[in-house]
Amino acid sequence: MSTTTPALDKADTPGTTPGVPQAPGPLARLAANPKALLLIAALLLAVVSAVVSGSGVWPEGLTFDLRTPLTELNQWLVENRESHWIFLYFLLHISNTAESSVDLVVTLLESLGFIGVTVLAVLLAWYAGGAGLHRRALRTAGTALVTFLVIGLLGMWEPAMETLGLMVICVIASALVGLVLGLVAGLSDRGERVLRPVFDTMQVLPAFSYLLPFVLIFDVGVPAAFAATVIYAAPPMARLTALGLRGADPVALEASRSLGATPWQQLKTARIPLARRQMFLGLNQTIMMCLSMVVLASMIGAPGLGEEIFRALSILDIGQSLGAGIAIVLIAVWFDRTTAAAGDRLDDPAAVRSTGGSLIQGGVVVVGTAVAAVVGSAIGRVEWPDEWVVSISGPVNSATAWIEDELGSGIPVIGGTLTWASGFANYVINPMRDALQATPWWAILVLGGVLAYLAGRWRAAVTTVLALGVIGGMGLWTRSMDTLSQVIAALVLTLILGFAIGILAARVDWLDRAIRPVLDTMQTMPQFIYLIPMVALFMGGRFAGVAAAVIYALPAVVRITDQGIRSINPAALEAARSLGATTGQQLRQVQIPLARKSLLLAVNQGVVLVLSMVVIAGMIGGGALGVDVVKGLAKGDLGLGMTAGIAIVCLGILLDRVSQPGAEAKRGVS
Repeated sequence: MSTTTPALDKADTPGTTPGVPQAPGPLARLAANPKALLLIAALLLAVVSAVVSGSGVWPEGLTFDLRTPLTELNQWLVENRESHWIFLYFLLHISNTAESSVDLVVTLLESLGFIGVTVLAVLLAWYAGGAGLHRRALRTAGTALVTFLVIGLLGMWEPAMETLGLMVICVIASALVGLVLGLVAGLSDRGERVLRPVFDTMQVLPAFSYLLPFVLIFDVGVPAAFAATVIYAAPPMARLTALGLRGADPVALEASRSLGATPWQQLKTARIPLARRQMFLGLNQTIMMCLSMVVLASMIGAPGLGEEIFRALSILDIGQSLGAGIAIVLIAVWFDRTTAAAGDRLDDPAAVRSTGGSLIQGGVVVVGTAVAAVVGSAIGRVEWPDEWVVSISGPVNSATAWIEDELGSGIPVIGGTLTWASGFANYVINPMRDALQATPWWAILVLGGVLAYLAGRWRAAVTTVLALGVIGGMGLWTRSMDTLSQVIAALVLTLILGFAIGILAARVDWLDRAIRPVLDTMQTMPQFIYLIPMVALFMGGRFAGVAAAVIYALPAVVRITDQGIRSINPAALEAARSLGATTGQQLRQVQIPLARKSLLLAVNQGVVLVLSMVVIAGMIGGGALGVDVVKGLAKGDLGLGMTAGIAIVCLGILLDRVSQPGAEAKRGVS
């Protein structure tokens, strides 16, 4: 009897479960994802073209001469600053007002003497902390006292007063400009639509980029520093003011309208009081950005502590730069703690209602400062005594030499700091730079356009291609690829460390508490300060710039990651646990996917901060575009400095469009 073997059904093939549809394989999933195919095609195009051609030089025929007209414009400005109507009736008034205002504040601080200024700072901090003898007021007052005593002991009193004088005027102007723009953006939908892209673009620009155009207009000195600082520091005040006005409680606004309040009355009695917390946070951010820019503006002739650091770093005098750096950090901490304490008082209804008590406390500040100034003048102690100065330059320079000799190289197994710097440059930065410079320019344009398209759709792609085109057209393609390699290396390190620390801090409470004060301090420090230890450890160079950029950008990435992981809906985690998910599975499959928006924001902030710091690292041997900007500012070659600054802005736009999903992409994700 013959038997027949029935044909196997597809579902009955070996290794499968009958009746259960099988998941598509990796190739099938890849073929079904057009975005992945597009990205792989762009990457293959870049790699293959780089291997075949080996040269990515931008064609000479596609360049345009921008340095010559900029040089001619600079010459015209120099020749017409004292005669042309735009200077006589507009810009000259801004320049004279800024300079005279700063001189007035510095003169006032000098007339108070070091005793009067110290007492004023302590009493202001005490008042901001709520006055009285409770812990918050005494802690903020103690911070102010330590700050100004250490500044004097370091011999930095006079430059510190110059920095404070410029700071006071810049903060007042920045706060007023930000408040006006915030009111426009917060009360008008049209104003918000117009100002939002302006604020977005200003957030992407590195701090260096603000210095160049104002040097072109005002020449080096206080007016250029004032204008650059105000434009740089006003956006946080504007954005947070608008956010507070738009986030006001609708019930309170409706109650105000029902009582017949006019729009002006509603603004005064409802909107602004409800937005006060956000506005104060904006003021805090504006103050910190003013300090950062005032220090950086020493490169364009602004006096003060920044000038001390710039001069010392230019001759690699770490000891001298560290004294000024400590003074700046202490001022930053004093500003931050004082404004934070004042902001905390806004949550205290009793403090807000106690108008009479506030007037008495304000009187104590005024009278106490006046008495201290009179006493200081009477005893002949207006300037900080030279015999009270403690020099740290010699010991610090000796320690730096010891680090170079003993820790630079030759340590068994680990090598040393100079060995690490050389190895990272030779095995990470240099290969990445060579790869970018070997890839044909058109392949990088395609790859950048594809990455931007996948992140934010076609408008982002067009913007990215245009930004790269401007870089190449100015003849700065090769140097920009050098800078880009340093930015990518620093960004990858920042994200690896930031995500790891942020996720760990979100899951381990004691670690979060331990690193919080460290992150607070790091976020108050101006950019210049990060260069000092990097020069001491690595003797400058590209790795020192990358390391400074990583440390500078790390706090923002850690905090945003920590907050994003912690903000996950507890119900989602509980559901995962109830299904038996392990800790690692909860992290990979629940927390990280749900925190995706926060992680993307961390990437974007990392990009902006890393680019800003890598450019400043041109001062300590970072090279490429950063050194062009430094040379342009130092030598007055604005054709060189401005074109390099424009290339840096274009790199910032490129990295922002590639790293941050646009509105359409965000809707697609959600």
